[in-house]
Amino acid sequence: MKKSFKTLLFTGLLILGTNLSAGELKIGATPVPHAELLNLVKEDLKNQGVDLKLIDFTDYITPNLALADGEIDANFFQHYPYLEKFASERGLNLVNAGKIHVEPIGVFSKKYSNIEELPSKAIIAIPNDPSNGGRALILLHNKGIIKLADPNNLYATEFDIIDNPKKIRFKPIEAPQLPRVLPDVDAAIINGNYALEAGFSPVKDALILEGEESPYANIIAVRGGEENKEDIVKLVKTLQSEKIKEYILNNYKGGVVPAF
Repeated sequence: MKKSFKTLLFTGLLILGTNLSAGELKIGATPVPHAELLNLVKEDLKNQGVDLKLIDFTDYITPNLALADGEIDANFFQHYPYLEKFASERGLNLVNAGKIHVEPIGVFSKKYSNIEELPSKAIIAIPNDPSNGGRALILLHNKGIIKLADPNNLYATEFDIIDNPKKIRFKPIEAPQLPRVLPDVDAAIINGNYALEAGFSPVKDALILEGEESPYANIIAVRGGEENKEDIVKLVKTLQSEKIKEYILNNYKGGVVPAF
């Protein structure tokens, strides 16, 4: 009887340990607003049996590589066009598990307070990755600064510009570095998260800002076939809650817009 009880106790502890480890969900995220939003739902998810563990990233490359390699279970830092292009170019099976918010991209400047003040042959720094570079050019097209052959081409490049009245020159820069190069250029088109991190209020400080019609919703990305896993579904549902919607609207003042 004694031996049998010990065996049952040991087996029970093993099962309990397995259940506890199975509840851990590792998610990679950039600081603002992604990690902030995730920290808001950690306790909510814990009450649902999901132990959310945040892994910090500060760039747009390693979070997807870490996800593909199985180092993390999901990531939250990118919009869908970026994921689609990145995964296609690198042969990765990564998919969208749910839309959370849009971070409007905007034009910022240390030298000018109005887009009309930009001089002839102004230098504008733009993100150097294909999806955000195209997004920057589409913003300028939509505001009448340049004209693209096809403004619906999410991966437009400088070669797709058919009219550039001010002969603007473009300087591709890694997205995280864009706020830092502002003193050296006439303007920079900066992603919302990096603008917020740099202390900008996109609605107040941007010379022009992307509208709510943007197709660039930030998503939860996972490996293909895992988008319906219970922990992932709980994560997405908790982020797509009224609590998070109200937080976004009250705290980011238009620098982040709910996408659900």
